[in-house]
Amino acid sequence: MKFSALKINKHEENIALNIEETTIDALSQGEVVIQVAYSSVNYKDSLAVKQNGGVIRTYPMIPGIDLSGTVLSSQDDRFKKSDKVLVTGYGLGVTHTGGFAQIARVPAEWVIPLPDNLSLKEAMLFGTAGFTAALSIQALEQHGLPQNKEATILVTGASGGVGSLAIAMLKKLGYGNIIALSRKKTVTDSLKKIGATKVLLLDEFIPEKIKPLAKQAIDFAIDTVGGEVTCALLSQLSYGGSIAICGNAAGIKLNTTVLPFILRGTNLLGIDSVNVPMNQRVAIWQRLATDLNVSQQALTNEISLEELSTIFDQLQSGTHHGRTIVKMK
Repeated sequence: MKFSALKINKHEENIALNIEETTIDALSQGEVVIQVAYSSVNYKDSLAVKQNGGVIRTYPMIPGIDLSGTVLSSQDDRFKKSDKVLVTGYGLGVTHTGGFAQIARVPAEWVIPLPDNLSLKEAMLFGTAGFTAALSIQALEQHGLPQNKEATILVTGASGGVGSLAIAMLKKLGYGNIIALSRKKTVTDSLKKIGATKVLLLDEFIPEKIKPLAKQAIDFAIDTVGGEVTCALLSQLSYGGSIAICGNAAGIKLNTTVLPFILRGTNLLGIDSVNVPMNQRVAIWQRLATDLNVSQQALTNEISLEELSTIFDQLQSGTHHGRTIVKMK
C-alpha cells in the first residue's frame, strides 16, 4: 500500500523537501500502525527542514513531531484496530519517521489513547505546543501560582503556538492580569481577544541595558523564546517569582547573574515536552480535554501537506501566528 508523505532528503550538503509516495516498509519500526488524521506544525518542525537546523541528523526522514489518528494495526495488546490515539514528542519526526504522512508506525510506548471529550482535530490544535503550554502552567502552579488569581503573569512569544495557547488557558483558569509580550503590533487585538489584559511590544520591555536587578514588576512568566528576553524577565521578577522556560527562538545563551536567585528567591523552571514520563503525559492530556481545553479559542489555520513549506517559511521569518494544523487527505 502506497501513501503520501513529506520527505526530507540530503544530497551532499543540500536539503531537499518533497511530497513522495512511500510504503510502510520505509517507515521506522514500531508496534502500532496509525492512519494519520491530523498533524500540527511547530517551530521545531521548521528547524527540522532547515539546512543545518540541528534537529535531524539521519536522512531520508519524514518530519512532524505530532500526530493524531486511528489505529490500523497493533502488535501490542494495549491498542486495537479503530482506536483513536495521539503521539507527540519522543523521537517522532526527529530520529523516527513522523507525522507529516498519511500513515505512521510508532512504538506502542509512545501512544496515548485519545482522551474523552477531545476530537482528533482538537488534539492537534494543541499538539506539542498545547502540551508544552500546559506543562508550563503546571510548573507555575507547583510554585505558588494558584494562591493569587491577580498575579501579574507575562507570556513571551505571545502570538506563537505555545504563547497564544498559554494565554487562553490562563484566562480560562481565572487569572485576570495576563501580559502578552510580542514584537508584532498587528496581533494586539487577537491577543486581547483570547485573554491578554495588556500587550507589550518587545522594544518597550527590553531596556537598552539590562540591569541585574530592576523594578519588581512580574510575578510569574511563561517564556517561549529565551535569550535576551529571559535576562530581562529575570531582573524584573518579583520576590519568590517563577519563570517556566520552554523555548529558545531568541537564542540559547543566558547572560545574567545569580542576584535574582539569591536576593529575590526566584525560580527558573525548565520545561521539556519530549521525554515526559507517560503517566504525566496522560494526566496533562486529561487536563487539555477538561480544565485547559481552549480549542474553541485557539488561533488556528488548517492546511494540507502541499502547503507546509509556506508555513515553515513563516515560522522561520517570525510572521506565523497561532497554530497551524495539517489535515491528511
